[in-house]
Amino acid sequence: MLLTGSQILVECLKEQGVDTVFGYPGGAVLNIYDELYRHQEEIHHVLTSHEQGASHAADGYARATGKVGVCIATSGPGATNLVTGIATAYMDSVPMVAITGNVGVPLLGKDSFQEVDIKGITMPITKHNFIVKEVSELADILRRAFKIAKTGRPGPVLVDIAKDVTANKAEYEKVTPKVVVRRTETIEENAIEGTLALIRGAKRPMIFVGGGAVISGAHAELKEFVHKVDAPVTDSLMGKGAFDGEDPYYTGMLGMHGTKTANLSVTKSDLLIAIGTRFSDRVTGNAKKFAYNAKIIHIDVDPAEINKNVGVDESIIGDVKSVLEILNSKLEKQDHKDWIAEVMACKEKFPLRYNKETLTGPYVVEKLCELTKGDAIITTEVGQHQMWAAQYYTYRSPRTLLTSGGLGTMGYGLGAAIGAKYGVPDKTVVNIAGDGCFRMNMNELATISRYQVPVIELIFNNHVLGMVRQWQTLFYGKRYSHTILNDSVDYVKLAEAMGIKAFRITKKEEVEDVLKEAIALKAPVVIDCQIDCDDKVWPMVAPGAAIEEVFTEEDLEKR
Repeated sequence: MLLTGSQILVECLKEQGVDTVFGYPGGAVLNIYDELYRHQEEIHHVLTSHEQGASHAADGYARATGKVGVCIATSGPGATNLVTGIATAYMDSVPMVAITGNVGVPLLGKDSFQEVDIKGITMPITKHNFIVKEVSELADILRRAFKIAKTGRPGPVLVDIAKDVTANKAEYEKVTPKVVVRRTETIEENAIEGTLALIRGAKRPMIFVGGGAVISGAHAELKEFVHKVDAPVTDSLMGKGAFDGEDPYYTGMLGMHGTKTANLSVTKSDLLIAIGTRFSDRVTGNAKKFAYNAKIIHIDVDPAEINKNVGVDESIIGDVKSVLEILNSKLEKQDHKDWIAEVMACKEKFPLRYNKETLTGPYVVEKLCELTKGDAIITTEVGQHQMWAAQYYTYRSPRTLLTSGGLGTMGYGLGAAIGAKYGVPDKTVVNIAGDGCFRMNMNELATISRYQVPVIELIFNNHVLGMVRQWQTLFYGKRYSHTILNDSVDYVKLAEAMGIKAFRITKKEEVEDVLKEAIALKAPVVIDCQIDCDDKVWPMVAPGAAIEEVFTEEDLEKR
Protein backbone atom coordinates (compact mmCIF):
# COMPACT_ATOMS: atom_id res chain seq x y z
CA MET A 1 0.00 0.00 0.00
CA LEU A 2 1.15 3.58 -0.68
CA LEU A 3 1.96 5.45 2.55
CA THR A 4 3.78 8.60 3.59
CA GLY A 5 7.10 8.32 5.39
CA SER A 6 5.44 9.24 8.67
CA GLN A 7 2.84 6.50 8.20
CA ILE A 8 5.59 4.02 7.35
CA LEU A 9 7.49 5.03 10.51
CA VAL A 10 4.48 4.44 12.75
CA GLU A 11 3.66 1.14 11.05
CA CYS A 12 7.25 -0.01 11.56
CA LEU A 13 7.07 0.91 15.27
CA LYS A 14 3.93 -1.18 15.54
CA GLU A 15 5.67 -4.05 13.71
CA GLN A 16 8.39 -3.98 16.39
CA GLY A 17 5.86 -4.10 19.23
CA VAL A 18 6.59 -0.56 20.41
CA ASP A 19 3.87 0.60 22.80
CA THR A 20 5.55 3.66 24.35
CA VAL A 21 7.80 6.39 22.96
CA PHE A 22 9.35 9.37 24.73
CA GLY A 23 9.99 12.63 22.96
CA TYR A 24 9.58 16.31 22.25
CA PRO A 25 8.09 17.70 19.02
CA GLY A 26 9.53 20.33 16.68
CA GLY A 27 9.36 21.52 13.10
CA ALA A 28 11.35 18.71 11.48
CA VAL A 29 9.21 15.98 13.09
CA LEU A 30 5.77 17.59 12.76
CA ASN A 31 4.67 15.05 10.16
CA ILE A 32 5.69 12.24 12.49
CA TYR A 33 3.82 13.79 15.41
CA ASP A 34 0.75 14.29 13.27
CA GLU A 35 0.77 10.56 12.55
CA LEU A 36 1.37 9.67 16.21
CA TYR A 37 -1.76 11.69 17.01
CA ARG A 38 -3.75 9.36 14.79
CA HIS A 39 -2.32 6.26 16.53
CA GLN A 40 -2.37 7.38 20.14
CA GLU A 41 -4.52 4.42 21.13
CA GLU A 42 -1.77 2.05 19.95
CA ILE A 43 1.43 3.97 20.74
CA HIS A 44 1.54 6.07 23.90
CA HIS A 45 3.74 9.13 23.55
CA VAL A 46 5.21 10.64 26.72
CA LEU A 47 6.09 14.33 26.39
CA THR A 48 9.13 14.93 28.58
CA SER A 49 10.31 18.36 29.70
CA HIS A 50 13.61 18.14 27.78
CA GLU A 51 14.95 15.86 25.06
CA GLN A 52 17.64 14.56 27.39
CA GLY A 53 14.84 13.41 29.70
CA ALA A 54 13.29 11.56 26.75
CA SER A 55 16.53 9.72 25.99
CA HIS A 56 16.99 8.72 29.65
CA ALA A 57 13.34 7.61 29.83
CA ALA A 58 13.80 5.41 26.75
CA ASP A 59 16.95 4.01 28.36
CA GLY A 60 15.16 3.30 31.67
CA TYR A 61 12.27 1.65 29.82
CA ALA A 62 14.75 -0.59 27.97
CA ARG A 63 16.72 -1.55 31.08
CA ALA A 64 13.58 -2.33 33.09
CA THR A 65 11.87 -4.39 30.37
CA GLY A 66 14.66 -5.77 28.18
CA LYS A 67 12.84 -4.31 25.15
CA VAL A 68 14.13 -1.61 22.82
CA GLY A 69 13.47 1.91 24.13
CA VAL A 70 12.44 4.60 21.63
CA CYS A 71 12.86 8.38 21.78
CA ILE A 72 12.08 11.10 19.24
CA ALA A 73 13.49 14.61 18.82
CA THR A 74 13.47 17.32 16.22
CA SER A 75 16.49 18.57 14.27
CA GLY A 76 19.33 20.76 15.51
CA PRO A 77 19.20 21.39 19.27
CA GLY A 78 16.50 18.77 19.72
CA ALA A 79 18.83 16.15 18.28
CA THR A 80 21.92 17.35 20.13
CA ASN A 81 19.99 17.30 23.41
CA LEU A 82 19.73 13.51 22.97
CA VAL A 83 23.50 13.06 22.79
CA THR A 84 24.19 12.55 26.52
CA GLY A 85 21.38 9.99 26.76
CA ILE A 86 22.63 8.14 23.68
CA ALA A 87 26.17 8.04 25.10
CA THR A 88 24.81 6.80 28.44
CA ALA A 89 23.01 3.94 26.68
CA TYR A 90 26.07 3.14 24.58
CA MET A 91 28.40 2.83 27.56
CA ASP A 92 25.98 0.50 29.38
CA SER A 93 24.90 -1.58 26.34
CA VAL A 94 21.24 -0.49 26.39
CA PRO A 95 19.05 -1.26 23.32
CA MET A 96 17.59 2.03 22.14
CA VAL A 97 16.46 3.58 18.86
CA ALA A 98 16.71 7.37 18.75
CA ILE A 99 14.68 8.94 15.92
CA THR A 100 15.54 12.48 14.90
CA GLY A 101 14.17 14.75 12.23
CA ASN A 102 16.37 16.83 9.98
CA VAL A 103 15.85 19.54 7.38
CA GLY A 104 14.63 18.54 3.93
CA VAL A 105 17.09 16.89 1.55
CA PRO A 106 17.56 20.05 -0.62
CA LEU A 107 18.57 22.00 2.51
CA LEU A 108 21.11 19.49 3.89
CA GLY A 109 24.67 20.79 4.11
CA LYS A 110 23.64 24.44 3.70
CA ASP A 111 23.67 25.55 7.36
CA SER A 112 19.88 25.63 7.25
CA PHE A 113 17.81 26.63 10.25
CA GLN A 114 18.10 23.94 12.96
CA GLU A 115 20.32 21.77 10.79
CA VAL A 116 23.05 19.69 12.41
CA ASP A 117 24.99 16.61 11.32
CA ILE A 118 23.64 14.40 14.09
CA LYS A 119 24.83 11.29 12.25
CA GLY A 120 28.41 12.55 12.40
CA ILE A 121 28.06 13.74 15.98
CA THR A 122 26.76 10.40 17.28
CA MET A 123 28.99 8.08 15.26
CA PRO A 124 31.33 7.30 18.21
CA ILE A 125 28.43 6.68 20.64
CA THR A 126 26.08 4.45 18.65
CA LYS A 127 26.25 0.86 17.49
CA HIS A 128 25.20 2.20 14.09
CA ASN A 129 23.44 5.24 12.71
CA PHE A 130 21.59 6.20 9.56
CA ILE A 131 20.40 9.26 7.68
CA VAL A 132 17.33 8.60 5.55
CA LYS A 133 17.09 10.64 2.34
CA GLU A 134 14.79 8.36 0.33
CA VAL A 135 11.34 7.34 1.58
CA SER A 136 11.68 4.01 -0.21
CA GLU A 137 14.55 3.11 2.17
CA LEU A 138 12.82 4.12 5.40
CA ALA A 139 11.10 0.88 6.38
CA ASP A 140 14.16 -1.30 5.81
CA ILE A 141 16.39 1.11 7.73
CA LEU A 142 14.03 1.19 10.70
CA ARG A 143 13.87 -2.61 10.77
CA ARG A 144 17.66 -2.81 10.61
CA ALA A 145 17.93 -0.25 13.42
CA PHE A 146 15.82 -2.34 15.80
CA LYS A 147 17.67 -5.52 14.88
CA ILE A 148 21.08 -3.93 15.43
CA ALA A 149 19.98 -2.37 18.74
CA LYS A 150 19.08 -5.75 20.27
CA THR A 151 21.50 -8.17 18.55
CA GLY A 152 24.58 -9.48 20.36
CA ARG A 153 25.82 -6.77 22.69
CA PRO A 154 22.90 -4.31 22.66
CA GLY A 155 23.26 -0.58 22.17
CA PRO A 156 21.70 2.58 20.78
CA VAL A 157 21.04 3.18 17.08
CA LEU A 158 20.20 6.60 15.63
CA VAL A 159 17.88 7.10 12.63
CA ASP A 160 17.95 10.66 11.26
CA ILE A 161 15.11 11.35 8.81
CA ALA A 162 14.95 14.31 6.44
CA LYS A 163 11.63 16.14 6.77
CA ASP A 164 10.57 15.69 3.14
CA VAL A 165 11.03 11.92 3.56
CA THR A 166 8.30 11.97 6.21
CA ALA A 167 5.93 13.57 3.70
CA ASN A 168 6.87 11.66 0.55
CA LYS A 169 5.14 8.39 -0.30
CA ALA A 170 6.34 4.85 -0.94
CA GLU A 171 4.96 1.34 -1.03
CA TYR A 172 4.79 -0.32 2.38
CA GLU A 173 4.23 -3.98 3.16
CA LYS A 174 4.06 -5.26 6.72
CA VAL A 175 6.94 -7.51 7.78
CA THR A 176 6.90 -9.57 10.97
CA PRO A 177 10.27 -9.21 12.71
CA LYS A 178 12.33 -12.36 13.07
CA VAL A 179 13.20 -13.43 16.58
CA VAL A 180 16.71 -12.26 17.43
CA VAL A 181 18.72 -15.38 18.22
CA ARG A 182 21.38 -15.52 20.89
CA ARG A 183 24.96 -15.30 19.66
CA THR A 184 26.29 -18.84 19.98
CA GLU A 185 28.21 -19.43 16.76
CA THR A 186 31.35 -17.98 18.39
CA ILE A 187 31.32 -20.43 21.32
CA GLU A 188 34.26 -22.74 20.68
CA GLU A 189 34.54 -26.26 22.08
CA ASN A 190 38.23 -25.89 22.97
CA ALA A 191 37.40 -22.73 24.96
CA ILE A 192 34.69 -24.63 26.86
CA GLU A 193 37.09 -27.48 27.63
CA GLY A 194 39.87 -25.08 28.63
CA THR A 195 37.48 -23.30 30.99
CA LEU A 196 36.29 -26.55 32.55
CA ALA A 197 39.90 -27.65 33.11
CA LEU A 198 40.74 -24.40 34.91
CA ILE A 199 37.62 -24.70 37.09
CA ARG A 200 38.39 -28.31 38.01
CA GLY A 201 41.95 -27.37 38.96
CA ALA A 202 41.06 -24.37 41.12
CA LYS A 203 41.25 -24.35 44.91
CA ARG A 204 40.16 -20.73 45.51
CA PRO A 205 37.76 -19.79 42.69
CA MET A 206 35.84 -16.52 42.65
CA ILE A 207 33.00 -15.53 40.30
CA PHE A 208 32.70 -11.91 39.16
CA VAL A 209 29.39 -10.93 37.54
CA GLY A 210 28.87 -7.92 35.25
CA GLY A 211 26.00 -6.32 33.38
CA GLY A 212 26.17 -8.86 30.56
CA ALA A 213 24.61 -11.45 32.85
CA VAL A 214 21.64 -9.11 33.40
CA ILE A 215 21.28 -8.33 29.69
CA SER A 216 21.34 -11.99 28.65
CA GLY A 217 18.76 -13.04 31.26
CA ALA A 218 21.14 -15.55 32.81
CA HIS A 219 19.79 -15.28 36.38
CA ALA A 220 18.83 -18.97 36.78
CA GLU A 221 21.83 -20.33 34.88
CA LEU A 222 24.19 -18.19 36.96
CA LYS A 223 22.75 -19.47 40.23
CA GLU A 224 23.22 -23.08 39.10
CA PHE A 225 26.75 -22.34 37.90
CA VAL A 226 27.77 -20.70 41.19
CA HIS A 227 26.67 -23.66 43.24
CA LYS A 228 28.26 -26.13 40.82
CA VAL A 229 31.60 -24.32 40.96
CA ASP A 230 31.11 -23.83 44.72
CA ALA A 231 32.57 -20.33 44.61
CA PRO A 232 31.87 -16.98 46.27
CA VAL A 233 30.35 -14.26 44.08
CA THR A 234 31.01 -10.57 43.63
CA ASP A 235 29.49 -8.19 41.10
CA SER A 236 29.97 -4.85 39.40
CA LEU A 237 27.53 -1.96 39.70
CA MET A 238 25.97 -3.03 36.38
CA GLY A 239 25.78 -6.67 37.46
CA LYS A 240 23.53 -6.03 40.46
CA GLY A 241 20.62 -8.45 40.68
CA ALA A 242 22.00 -11.01 38.23
CA PHE A 243 22.91 -13.03 41.33
CA ASP A 244 20.66 -12.91 44.40
CA GLY A 245 22.09 -10.46 46.94
CA GLU A 246 20.58 -12.56 49.76
CA ASP A 247 22.46 -15.72 48.73
CA PRO A 248 25.08 -16.71 51.33
CA TYR A 249 27.73 -16.97 48.58
CA TYR A 250 27.34 -13.29 47.73
CA THR A 251 30.20 -11.11 49.02
CA GLY A 252 29.12 -7.66 47.81
CA MET A 253 30.29 -5.33 45.08
CA LEU A 254 33.86 -5.27 43.75
CA GLY A 255 36.11 -2.28 43.20
CA MET A 256 36.54 1.32 44.33
CA HIS A 257 33.57 1.22 46.72
CA GLY A 258 33.29 -2.55 46.91
CA THR A 259 33.33 -4.52 50.12
CA LYS A 260 36.55 -5.50 51.82
CA THR A 261 35.48 -9.12 51.50
CA ALA A 262 35.03 -8.95 47.72
CA ASN A 263 38.24 -6.99 47.10
CA LEU A 264 40.44 -9.10 49.36
CA SER A 265 38.94 -12.40 48.18
CA VAL A 266 39.43 -11.59 44.48
CA THR A 267 43.05 -10.69 45.27
CA LYS A 268 43.57 -13.98 47.11
CA SER A 269 41.71 -16.19 44.63
CA ASP A 270 43.53 -18.55 42.28
CA LEU A 271 40.81 -18.45 39.61
CA LEU A 272 38.58 -15.51 38.69
CA ILE A 273 35.63 -16.32 36.43
CA ALA A 274 34.45 -13.00 34.95
CA ILE A 275 31.00 -13.13 33.37
CA GLY A 276 29.69 -10.36 31.10
CA THR A 277 31.95 -7.55 32.27
CA ARG A 278 34.30 -5.02 30.67
CA PHE A 279 36.72 -4.77 33.63
CA SER A 280 36.11 -1.05 34.22
CA ASP A 281 38.84 0.91 35.97
CA ARG A 282 36.38 1.44 38.84
CA VAL A 283 36.39 -2.34 39.32
CA THR A 284 40.06 -3.19 38.78
CA GLY A 285 41.81 -0.25 40.42
CA ASN A 286 45.44 -0.68 39.37
CA ALA A 287 44.95 -3.17 36.52
CA LYS A 288 48.53 -4.45 36.80
CA LYS A 289 47.85 -5.54 40.38
CA PHE A 290 44.32 -6.84 39.78
CA ALA A 291 43.73 -10.51 40.75
CA TYR A 292 47.46 -11.13 40.36
CA ASN A 293 47.29 -14.52 42.12
CA ALA A 294 44.59 -15.81 39.80
CA LYS A 295 44.11 -17.31 36.39
CA ILE A 296 41.31 -15.37 34.71
CA ILE A 297 38.45 -16.72 32.58
CA HIS A 298 36.43 -14.11 30.67
CA ILE A 299 32.96 -14.92 29.27
CA ASP A 300 31.50 -12.16 27.09
CA VAL A 301 29.44 -11.70 23.95
CA ASP A 302 31.77 -8.99 22.61
CA PRO A 303 35.20 -10.18 21.42
CA ALA A 304 36.49 -6.60 21.63
CA GLU A 305 36.36 -6.82 25.45
CA ILE A 306 38.71 -9.81 25.68
CA ASN A 307 42.19 -8.72 26.87
CA LYS A 308 41.19 -5.05 26.49
CA ASN A 309 41.65 -3.91 30.09
CA VAL A 310 42.86 -7.09 31.80
CA GLY A 311 44.82 -9.97 30.29
CA VAL A 312 43.02 -13.31 30.59
CA ASP A 313 44.04 -16.97 30.46
CA GLU A 314 40.89 -18.32 28.82
CA SER A 315 37.90 -16.73 27.12
CA ILE A 316 34.55 -17.85 25.78
CA ILE A 317 32.88 -15.49 23.31
CA GLY A 318 29.12 -15.80 23.16
CA ASP A 319 25.82 -15.10 24.85
CA VAL A 320 26.30 -15.49 28.60
CA LYS A 321 23.11 -17.47 29.19
CA SER A 322 24.01 -19.92 26.41
CA VAL A 323 27.60 -20.31 27.62
CA LEU A 324 26.49 -21.01 31.19
CA GLU A 325 23.95 -23.58 29.96
CA ILE A 326 26.79 -25.46 28.22
CA LEU A 327 29.15 -25.22 31.20
CA ASN A 328 26.42 -26.36 33.60
CA SER A 329 25.70 -29.41 31.42
CA LYS A 330 29.36 -30.47 31.46
CA LEU A 331 30.57 -29.47 34.92
CA GLU A 332 30.31 -31.80 37.89
CA LYS A 333 29.75 -30.35 41.38
CA GLN A 334 32.97 -28.96 42.86
CA ASP A 335 33.85 -28.72 46.53
CA HIS A 336 35.71 -25.76 48.02
CA LYS A 337 34.34 -25.80 51.56
CA ASP A 338 37.59 -24.55 53.17
CA TRP A 339 37.79 -21.59 50.77
CA ILE A 340 34.11 -20.79 51.23
CA ALA A 341 34.55 -20.87 55.00
CA GLU A 342 37.54 -18.51 54.75
CA VAL A 343 35.61 -16.02 52.62
CA MET A 344 32.54 -16.20 54.86
CA ALA A 345 34.75 -15.52 57.90
CA CYS A 346 36.07 -12.45 56.08
CA LYS A 347 32.48 -11.40 55.35
CA GLU A 348 31.67 -11.66 59.06
CA LYS A 349 34.79 -9.72 60.02
CA PHE A 350 34.31 -6.87 57.54
CA PRO A 351 30.61 -5.99 57.20
CA LEU A 352 29.55 -2.68 55.72
CA ARG A 353 29.34 -0.12 58.55
CA TYR A 354 27.87 3.34 58.97
CA ASN A 355 26.95 5.65 61.86
CA LYS A 356 23.66 4.31 63.20
CA GLU A 357 23.18 7.14 65.69
CA THR A 358 22.09 9.76 63.19
CA LEU A 359 20.30 10.29 59.86
CA THR A 360 22.45 8.95 57.01
CA GLY A 361 22.02 7.82 53.42
CA PRO A 362 22.83 4.17 54.20
CA TYR A 363 20.15 4.07 56.92
CA VAL A 364 17.51 5.46 54.56
CA VAL A 365 18.45 2.98 51.80
CA GLU A 366 18.34 0.05 54.24
CA LYS A 367 14.93 1.16 55.49
CA LEU A 368 13.67 1.55 51.91
CA CYS A 369 14.86 -1.98 51.14
CA GLU A 370 13.10 -3.31 54.22
CA LEU A 371 9.79 -1.55 53.41
CA THR A 372 9.79 -2.57 49.73
CA LYS A 373 11.05 -6.09 50.57
CA GLY A 374 13.83 -5.56 48.04
CA ASP A 375 11.27 -5.70 45.25
CA ALA A 376 11.29 -2.12 43.95
CA ILE A 377 13.01 -0.80 40.87
CA ILE A 378 15.71 1.61 42.02
CA THR A 379 17.08 4.20 39.65
CA THR A 380 19.90 6.52 40.66
CA GLU A 381 21.83 9.55 39.65
CA VAL A 382 25.63 9.44 40.06
CA GLY A 383 27.70 9.96 43.19
CA GLN A 384 27.63 9.02 46.87
CA HIS A 385 23.90 8.23 46.85
CA GLN A 386 24.49 5.88 43.89
CA MET A 387 27.09 3.91 45.85
CA TRP A 388 24.87 3.75 48.95
CA ALA A 389 22.04 2.46 46.74
CA ALA A 390 24.40 -0.23 45.42
CA GLN A 391 25.73 -1.16 48.86
CA TYR A 392 22.68 -1.06 51.12
CA TYR A 393 19.74 -2.08 48.93
CA THR A 394 19.63 -5.84 48.37
CA TYR A 395 18.97 -6.69 44.72
CA ARG A 396 17.46 -10.14 44.40
CA SER A 397 16.59 -10.15 40.72
CA PRO A 398 17.88 -8.53 37.52
CA ARG A 399 16.68 -5.24 36.02
CA THR A 400 15.96 -3.75 39.44
CA LEU A 401 18.91 -1.32 39.65
CA LEU A 402 19.01 1.16 36.76
CA THR A 403 22.03 3.42 36.95
CA SER A 404 24.58 5.08 34.68
CA GLY A 405 27.66 2.96 35.24
CA GLY A 406 29.91 3.68 32.29
CA LEU A 407 29.30 7.34 31.49
CA GLY A 408 28.37 8.35 35.05
CA THR A 409 25.60 10.69 33.93
CA MET A 410 24.33 13.14 36.54
CA GLY A 411 20.68 13.78 35.73
CA TYR A 412 20.05 10.24 34.46
CA GLY A 413 17.85 8.85 37.22
CA LEU A 414 14.58 10.77 37.12
CA GLY A 415 14.11 10.28 33.37
CA ALA A 416 15.05 6.61 33.76
CA ALA A 417 12.50 6.25 36.58
CA ILE A 418 9.77 7.60 34.30
CA GLY A 419 10.71 5.09 31.60
CA ALA A 420 10.89 2.23 34.10
CA LYS A 421 7.45 3.00 35.52
CA TYR A 422 5.91 2.98 32.04
CA GLY A 423 7.71 -0.28 31.27
CA VAL A 424 6.90 -2.08 34.53
CA PRO A 425 3.86 -0.25 35.97
CA ASP A 426 3.22 -2.76 38.77
CA LYS A 427 6.58 -2.11 40.47
CA THR A 428 7.35 0.60 43.00
CA VAL A 429 9.93 2.88 41.33
CA VAL A 430 12.25 5.06 43.40
CA ASN A 431 14.90 7.43 42.06
CA ILE A 432 17.66 7.98 44.58
CA ALA A 433 19.44 11.28 43.92
CA GLY A 434 21.88 13.71 45.41
CA ASP A 435 20.89 17.36 45.40
CA GLY A 436 23.64 18.19 42.89
CA CYS A 437 22.43 15.55 40.44
CA PHE A 438 18.76 16.39 40.98
CA ARG A 439 19.41 19.93 39.75
CA MET A 440 20.58 18.58 36.40
CA ASN A 441 17.16 17.38 35.23
CA MET A 442 14.72 18.39 37.97
CA ASN A 443 12.50 19.83 35.24
CA GLU A 444 11.29 16.26 34.68
CA LEU A 445 9.23 16.72 37.85
CA ALA A 446 6.86 18.54 35.51
CA THR A 447 6.59 15.34 33.45
CA ILE A 448 5.68 13.09 36.38
CA SER A 449 3.23 15.75 37.54
CA ARG A 450 1.58 16.10 34.11
CA TYR A 451 1.03 12.37 33.73
CA GLN A 452 0.79 11.60 37.47
CA VAL A 453 3.55 9.00 37.12
CA PRO A 454 3.82 7.41 40.58
CA VAL A 455 7.58 7.78 40.97
CA ILE A 456 9.26 8.54 44.31
CA GLU A 457 12.10 11.05 44.04
CA LEU A 458 14.33 10.58 47.10
CA ILE A 459 16.90 13.38 47.38
CA PHE A 460 19.87 13.02 49.72
CA ASN A 461 20.35 16.72 50.30
CA ASN A 462 23.76 17.48 51.79
CA HIS A 463 24.09 20.92 50.15
CA VAL A 464 27.34 19.89 48.43
CA LEU A 465 28.53 17.83 45.49
CA GLY A 466 29.09 14.91 47.82
CA MET A 467 31.39 12.55 45.94
CA VAL A 468 33.56 15.37 44.60
CA ARG A 469 33.76 16.79 48.14
CA GLN A 470 34.78 13.34 49.44
CA TRP A 471 37.71 13.32 46.99
CA GLN A 472 38.57 16.93 47.89
CA THR A 473 38.61 15.93 51.56
CA LEU A 474 40.77 12.84 51.09
CA PHE A 475 43.07 13.82 48.25
CA TYR A 476 42.94 17.63 47.78
CA GLY A 477 43.65 19.02 51.24
CA LYS A 478 40.00 19.96 51.93
CA ARG A 479 40.07 22.66 49.26
CA TYR A 480 36.35 22.69 48.43
CA SER A 481 36.54 24.40 45.08
CA HIS A 482 33.01 25.06 43.76
CA THR A 483 31.38 22.04 45.40
CA ILE A 484 29.31 23.80 48.07
CA LEU A 485 25.67 24.39 47.14
CA ASN A 486 24.99 27.01 49.81
CA ASP A 487 21.86 28.56 48.33
CA SER A 488 18.23 28.78 49.35
CA VAL A 489 16.68 26.31 46.91
CA ASP A 490 13.76 24.58 48.66
CA TYR A 491 12.98 21.25 47.02
CA VAL A 492 9.74 20.79 48.94
CA LYS A 493 8.38 24.11 47.66
CA LEU A 494 9.68 23.29 44.18
CA ALA A 495 7.80 19.99 44.18
CA GLU A 496 4.63 21.61 45.52
CA ALA A 497 4.87 24.28 42.80
CA MET A 498 4.88 21.40 40.30
CA GLY A 499 1.77 19.92 41.92
CA ILE A 500 3.62 17.09 43.67
CA LYS A 501 3.31 15.90 47.27
CA ALA A 502 6.58 16.52 49.13
CA PHE A 503 8.14 15.66 52.50
CA ARG A 504 11.24 16.84 54.32
CA ILE A 505 13.19 14.49 56.58
CA THR A 506 15.58 16.05 59.08
CA LYS A 507 15.98 13.27 61.65
CA LYS A 508 16.27 9.50 61.67
CA GLU A 509 12.99 8.97 63.50
CA GLU A 510 11.00 10.43 60.58
CA VAL A 511 12.34 8.08 57.92
CA GLU A 512 10.08 5.06 58.27
CA ASP A 513 6.79 6.95 58.44
CA VAL A 514 7.65 9.16 55.46
CA LEU A 515 8.77 6.23 53.32
CA LYS A 516 5.66 4.23 54.23
CA GLU A 517 3.37 7.11 53.28
CA ALA A 518 5.26 7.80 50.05
CA ILE A 519 5.01 4.16 48.96
CA ALA A 520 1.33 3.92 49.92
CA LEU A 521 0.32 7.09 48.03
CA LYS A 522 1.00 5.56 44.58
CA ALA A 523 1.44 9.09 43.26
CA PRO A 524 4.38 11.35 42.42
CA VAL A 525 6.32 12.12 45.60
CA VAL A 526 9.46 14.11 46.40
CA ILE A 527 11.38 13.49 49.64
CA ASP A 528 14.01 16.04 50.67
CA CYS A 529 16.25 14.11 53.08
CA GLN A 530 18.75 16.37 54.85
CA ILE A 531 22.05 14.61 55.59
CA ASP A 532 25.47 15.78 56.74
CA CYS A 533 27.76 17.27 54.09
CA ASP A 534 30.73 15.19 55.26
CA ASP A 535 29.10 11.75 55.23
CA LYS A 536 31.28 9.52 53.06
CA VAL A 537 31.07 6.29 51.12
CA TRP A 538 33.07 3.51 52.74
CA PRO A 539 35.00 1.36 51.99
CA MET A 540 37.14 3.04 49.34
CA VAL A 541 40.11 2.30 47.11
CA ALA A 542 42.22 5.34 46.26
CA PRO A 543 42.48 6.09 42.53
CA GLY A 544 45.36 4.15 41.00
CA ALA A 545 45.73 1.83 44.00
CA ALA A 546 45.27 -1.93 44.00
CA ILE A 547 41.86 -3.15 45.18
CA GLU A 548 43.51 -5.03 48.05
CA GLU A 549 44.42 -1.59 49.47
CA VAL A 550 40.75 -0.99 50.26
CA PHE A 551 40.27 1.08 53.41
CA THR A 552 37.48 2.17 55.74
CA GLU A 553 37.05 5.22 57.94
CA GLU A 554 38.46 3.22 60.86
CA ASP A 555 41.55 2.30 58.81
CA LEU A 556 42.04 5.96 57.94
CA GLU A 557 41.85 6.99 61.61
CA LYS A 558 44.46 4.36 62.54
CA ARG A 559 46.87 5.83 60.01
